[in-house]
Amino acid sequence: MIGDHLIEISPGLVIILGALLVPLLRSQMRRIWMLALPVIVFFYVLTLDHGQHGVITVFDLELTTLRVDRLSLIFGYIFTIALWLGVIYQLHVKGWLEQVAGLVYAGSAIGAVFAGDLVTLFLFWEGTAIASVFLIWARGTEHALSAGMRYLVVQVGSGVLLLAGTMIHYGQTGSIAFESFDIETTAGLLIFISFGIKAAFPFLHNWLQDAYPEATVTGTVMLSAFTTKLAIYSLARGFAGTEILVPIGATMTAFPIFYAVIENDLRRVLSYSLNNQLGFMVVGIGIGTELSISGAAAHAFCHILYKALLFMSMGAVLHRVGTVKGSELGGLYKTMPWTTAFCIVGAASISAFPLFSGFISKALIISAAMKEGYFWTWMVLLFASAGVFHHSGIKIPFFAFFAHDSGMRPKEAPLNMLIAMGITAALCILIGIFPGPLYAILPYDVTYHAYTVEHVVTQLQLLVFSALAFTVLMRTGLYPPELHSTNLDFDWFWRRGGRAVIRQAQAIWVGAYRGFVAGSWRRVGVLIEGLYENYGPDGPLSRTRPSGAMALWVSVLLTGFLIFSYI
Repeated sequence: MIGDHLIEISPGLVIILGALLVPLLRSQMRRIWMLALPVIVFFYVLTLDHGQHGVITVFDLELTTLRVDRLSLIFGYIFTIALWLGVIYQLHVKGWLEQVAGLVYAGSAIGAVFAGDLVTLFLFWEGTAIASVFLIWARGTEHALSAGMRYLVVQVGSGVLLLAGTMIHYGQTGSIAFESFDIETTAGLLIFISFGIKAAFPFLHNWLQDAYPEATVTGTVMLSAFTTKLAIYSLARGFAGTEILVPIGATMTAFPIFYAVIENDLRRVLSYSLNNQLGFMVVGIGIGTELSISGAAAHAFCHILYKALLFMSMGAVLHRVGTVKGSELGGLYKTMPWTTAFCIVGAASISAFPLFSGFISKALIISAAMKEGYFWTWMVLLFASAGVFHHSGIKIPFFAFFAHDSGMRPKEAPLNMLIAMGITAALCILIGIFPGPLYAILPYDVTYHAYTVEHVVTQLQLLVFSALAFTVLMRTGLYPPELHSTNLDFDWFWRRGGRAVIRQAQAIWVGAYRGFVAGSWRRVGVLIEGLYENYGPDGPLSRTRPSGAMALWVSVLLTGFLIFSYI
């Protein structure tokens, strides 16, 4: 039975309900409504009071649909901002399916960050999976359809693990509250793996590089903002201070660098880069101090913006020329100067240049690692910082716009795309120059000064030496060339190894089946031969018997039956 009334309604549910009106509106009214909806929800989030709201009872389970605190609010703010920017970017899209899918997807993510219990979290968790896959399928290519199906299997699988963990946790504790969990329990481990899948942990990450580059031009921008950052929020809520997250996050920052360097598809390069940046956040959550948790939240906030900006710029290129292969691009700055400039802002932000957003957020995590004595983790983070400048800060704008003259002279990006990129670029710069407002809304009150001489000089040294290394490799011809190829990392196990296992299993099954059939036929043949020997023309049971003998046997059988019945 549902409770008397809702105290408050989840902001995510407002967006989902608003999305249902989109197909009913004409083109101009549809655009106005889609632009207004995130703005309305953003100001609604600003008015929310801290505490547990929207409590309802369903089948004796108390659901908290709206938990408001500083952790949920910072993700609520950036998710609504990202949705608004994504809507501006996709205003040129005419079909309503992609627009509705984007709104429901974002609404589900926003609903999940305000969920106060595991059941509500699960419902919105699955909502993100089901809605987001249409952003991939909407592209309509064979690769997109296949990648979307694989993506859906992985995302729904994550939800199944979350549900299983919820059921076990409820059975053991009688509670469904979304709070801190112990990874050493069965329920905690299942929930941890569920979050890890969406966060693209090592060996669980290939869905990201597989699916995101196959989505539509606007769909990839939406995808980059919500799924993985929802997982970061969930880890911060449920597993802050879990030590294993530190080496997991450090690994995430390092290994994508090598694949990004040799990747030709620039949207796939950005997908590897996304994995790299998630690693910084995971390290911050694993350290578990107020500074590191706040750093993870700040970096998620900034990352959503600059990663969206980079995907927007590559989406604009794809929209105009039909490809984002580094081997086919170059010289586009001549006719797409604004897109080039906005891409450079995104590249500077992700590389943590001073005066850009990545500089003031990444520093919190790196400083927390050093402060808490994680020396080797700190070293890996520094290496990863240099690496991300190499493949996202330099490679993306260089090969797309400057590497060589491809001869392409496309038009500049559509106006709505330029507006979305311009606003996002402005936010990246403003946050980098004035970090105070962002620091003020972090989960914890932290006093941190990013612009110290030591920090600025150290970061500039990393950037200069990384740029020098790129220049030397390019001048000496040692830099991996941009080639038409498909790079496999852990997905080898299901693209190549998995197929080999399936073929081997199929061969074993076919051999066993054929052996079973052959053996069965042999047994049937023996049975037929036995029947023929006994009942054939010359068989003993087909011979004529005297009637007296037959009567005697009938009497014996009847006598036996009567005795058995009496007993």
